[in-house]
Amino acid sequence: MGATLVVHIVAGSLGLISGFVALYAAKGAALHRRAGMIFFAVMLTMTATGTVIAAARGAAPAMNIPAALITGYLVVTGLTTVRPPRRAARWVALGAMIVAAAVGLVSLRFGVEAIAGGGKRNGLPAFPFLLFGVIGVLASIGDLRMLRAGGVRGVPRLRRHLWRMCFALFIASMSFFLGQADEIPERLRIPALLAVPVLAVPATMLYWLWRLRPRRPTGNASVRMTEAV
Repeated sequence: MGATLVVHIVAGSLGLISGFVALYAAKGAALHRRAGMIFFAVMLTMTATGTVIAAARGAAPAMNIPAALITGYLVVTGLTTVRPPRRAARWVALGAMIVAAAVGLVSLRFGVEAIAGGGKRNGLPAFPFLLFGVIGVLASIGDLRMLRAGGVRGVPRLRRHLWRMCFALFIASMSFFLGQADEIPERLRIPALLAVPVLAVPATMLYWLWRLRPRRPTGNASVRMTEAV
C-alpha cells in the first residue's frame, strides 16, 4: 500500500502541474499537446490508485469512488473528443456515457439523502455528491446527443474537449488545495490563497468557452484553435 500511495501522490502532483500548463499554454501548440497527454496519463493513474487506497482504508468510498470515476471519465472523453479512436469509437462513447449516467444518478441520490439528513450523509456534506451528480448526468446527456448526431465537429468539438478537461482539473485542484489543505504548510494555509488556483480553473474555462462561442468564421481564435488540433 505504501508504494500505491507514493504513486498516487506523484501522479497527483504531475496532474496538477501538467494540467495548469496545458490550461495556459497556447492551444494546439506542441507544449499544450504534450502537457495534455501527460495530464491524461497521470490523472488516470491518480484516480485508479486513489480508488484502491480509499477501498483499502475504508476512507469515505461513497465520496472517493464517484470522484475517481467522474474524473477518469472526463479525461477519457475529453481526449477522445479531439483524438477519437479509429475503431470501436461508438462503443467507447456508449460505455463512458453509461458510467457517467450511473455515477451521476447515484451521487444525486446520495446528495438528496444528505440534504434530507440535515446536510450530511454518513458524515459527508451534500455539495460534493451534488457536484459529481450534476456533472455526471449533464455529461451523459451530452454524450447521448453526440451519439445521436454521429459525432461533434468544429467549435462544438473544442468546447466539449475544453470543459471536460477543465472540470477534471477543477476536481483535482479542489481535492488537493481544499480537501487536503492540512497537508500544506501552515504558513500557506490561508483559505483565500488556497482558493485562487481552484477558482482559476473554471474562470479560465469560462473565458475560453466565451472565446469559442458560436459566431461567423472571421479568422479569430476559435478558427485558429480548430486548425491547430
